[in-house]
Amino acid sequence: MAARQVALIVGAGSGLSAALARRAAARGMAVGLAARNTDKLAPLLAETKGRAWRCDVTDGAQVRALLDAAAAELGTPDLVVFNPSARTRGPFTELDPAAVQNTLLVAAFGGFLVAQEAVKAMLARPGGASGSLFFTGASASVKGYAQSAPFAMGKFALRGLAQSLARELQPKNLHIAHFVIDGGIANRGRTGYEPDADGPDSRLDPDAIAQTYFALHDQPRSAWTWEVELRPWVERF
Repeated sequence: MAARQVALIVGAGSGLSAALARRAAARGMAVGLAARNTDKLAPLLAETKGRAWRCDVTDGAQVRALLDAAAAELGTPDLVVFNPSARTRGPFTELDPAAVQNTLLVAAFGGFLVAQEAVKAMLARPGGASGSLFFTGASASVKGYAQSAPFAMGKFALRGLAQSLARELQPKNLHIAHFVIDGGIANRGRTGYEPDADGPDSRLDPDAIAQTYFALHDQPRSAWTWEVELRPWVERF
């Protein structure tokens, strides 16, 4: 009997990451969740029978401890999803440098730290190197918007990391992919949020996004995708 696969979702919350966790659990995978605040994850943990760890992705020691704990308690992850992001907005000349630095640390440096520890574990897998490492991007990964330079800086960097890792590590049997989420994600749990305010299916359904993530996780390695853009049908190009 094949060993139970393990999914580790870093930057877990109530939106896309929750949809990913539910789909992983429905597939029979062991589910690990990481967030700075794990108290909010109690309902999701009960639903998925998952395990959660507190982790600040900008802290290398915490990231190493996360991957060690996940491997010890669940097994070496077969799928790691990097989902955290931070943003600060405003006129360029008025941006707070400390807030900009935090945005870059979370989006870019955090992605590097998580990727490095995940890759070490996947390459050292006793049965041979394997695994999927996926990065969640945004419209800002490929389009810099006015008064949103820090977010674009972080997301552009994360995309560059993913592309570089794909070229280095896919020949070693690790599937690296970057997802450009080009549109607003429906979050029905958010107070006052109207998922279809601009018309039917005008927001990306997190369950539909999760379906695409797992479609890539299941891809044969003879035809791996390194990047995919997802946008609702009404999104302007």
